[in-house]
Amino acid sequence: MAASGENLVFSYGTLLDPDVQRAVFGRALDGEDDVLVGYTIDYIDVPDPRVFELSGKSVHPIIRPTGNALDKVVGKVLRLTDEELDAGDDYEQSMYRRAAVALASGRTAWVYISTPEGDLRDSAD
Repeated sequence: MAASGENLVFSYGTLLDPDVQRAVFGRALDGEDDVLVGYTIDYIDVPDPRVFELSGKSVHPIIRPTGNALDKVVGKVLRLTDEELDAGDDYEQSMYRRAAVALASGRTAWVYISTPEGDLRDSAD
């Protein structure tokens, strides 16, 4: 379980890049390997020039739930402060929404997943 004011975020894409981390969070992060079961990776065009400038990529990975236990996304768990989580929301924009998920390790973490549109601040309740 994360400490108070600490948020676990499962990342599988550009938030794993140390340069993106420094630009978004102000520091590079060490992550812990983990797996998200029942999801698959797809790719989307990035409409926001600011996100393209930070990542250097016009196409970003995005995960979609499949419900199939054979589908797995490999990534890392990052530990973020509340302020860093807000910065992650700002970076991810409306292409993603933030949702709480159970990881293969048994931990619960936030993850940015596909959304047709909407608010990133999805309730974990």
